[in-house]
Amino acid sequence: MKKFLFIFLAGFLLASVSQAQKIGYIDSNFILSKMPAFNQVQQEMDKYAEAWQREIEQLQQQADKLKQDYKAEEVLLTEQMKQKRQAEITKKENELRDYQRKVFGYEGMMFKRRQELMRPIQDEVFEAVEKVSKSRGIQIMFDKSGDLVMIYTNPVHDYTEYVLEELGLASDRKNSTGKQPADAIVDDPENLPEVGEEPQEQQQPPAQKATKKKSNN
Repeated sequence: MKKFLFIFLAGFLLASVSQAQKIGYIDSNFILSKMPAFNQVQQEMDKYAEAWQREIEQLQQQADKLKQDYKAEEVLLTEQMKQKRQAEITKKENELRDYQRKVFGYEGMMFKRRQELMRPIQDEVFEAVEKVSKSRGIQIMFDKSGDLVMIYTNPVHDYTEYVLEELGLASDRKNSTGKQPADAIVDDPENLPEVGEEPQEQQQPPAQKATKKKSNN
């Protein structure tokens, strides 16, 4: 019910705003997927993830060995020795969990490193969007890849190709629907992309071309 209300209010807002102000939207995920720097960040993050994962696996192996040794020697140990060995195992397991959280947890090393690498790219996208908005007289620019539910979008209001042109990435290929907003600039730590995941492109019918769309704005 809340989702339906949100969709209704969003649609009402768009309808009201469109009467008084010129609006548009972009597909930020598609824009990012076309930027070489973004793909380089993905590759670099893969390398960081692999290195950190190896360290985690080493800690796991150490914890497993402690448990295996304890199990093999348990019958020979005194109660005091058992408690000492169990404490060592617990300590190593806690060390493993702490390091996993430090690397891959909420605002962990993985998250912070990706933010650091993405910041210049995100700034570049935002600057391009701002320039396009000002040059085309757009008062409000939405992100089709964002959280806002856009039930229907008229291609005449799509300014994705203009932003790509501003970035020097113009192409004859029409943009496609995205999944992650360009304000991935503010990454959601619970929704980070899978390691090694490549952006997906969905092709739309060739009947609608960017050049035809531009003439209407």
